[in-house]
Amino acid sequence: MRWLRTATANPSASLFAVQLLGIAVYPAMDDSRFGRAAFNLFGVVVVLLALWSVQHSPGLTWVAVLLAPPAGLLLLVQSVTDEPRLLLWSSLFEATLYFYAAGCMIYYMLADHVITADELWAIGATFTLVAWAFAHTYVVVQGLVPHSFTAAVEPDQQRSWVELLFLSVTTLTSTGLSDIVPITPAARAVVMFEQIAGLGYVGMLVSRMVGLTIRERG
Repeated sequence: MRWLRTATANPSASLFAVQLLGIAVYPAMDDSRFGRAAFNLFGVVVVLLALWSVQHSPGLTWVAVLLAPPAGLLLLVQSVTDEPRLLLWSSLFEATLYFYAAGCMIYYMLADHVITADELWAIGATFTLVAWAFAHTYVVVQGLVPHSFTAAVEPDQQRSWVELLFLSVTTLTSTGLSDIVPITPAARAVVMFEQIAGLGYVGMLVSRMVGLTIRERG
């Protein structure tokens, strides 16, 4: 049970690993009822891990406890129904939870000047939380303003979760490799906020963590 003890001692690593796993398995979850159910159940796991990570940070856990149940419940309901309006609401709760969890983890990393192994894993986990949060924000924007995003393939169709997550990751990393393009003012505004967040994350937080790590080893 060594792996379980390691996971318990490093909740940020567990969250980071599961979200990386999600990138690998999301494309395999097709639009069938089984695929949608598997996708939503995987989302519940990510929500629970985000809640668990917040409990290990100095943040206010009760805020996350208020956000996690409705997000998880809506995901479970979506597993057995095809009601599209639930997607907007579940994404709204998930985006809020992930933004809050990312804020708590940033506070966790900035709280002291001694870098632990879990705080190093938190660098990656925070990044993926922010990427997921913006992807869910894009889902909300697309739900409120249909056809907010276009692409070279099927430009008039609503974009899938994988496409919006791809846009979020490429925007947050400032690589700009996504073929998904925001075409409404609201969508472009959210993308610009994510671009600013990505630059600030690397410029302020990651550089500080690297500097403290080098100082400790020196």
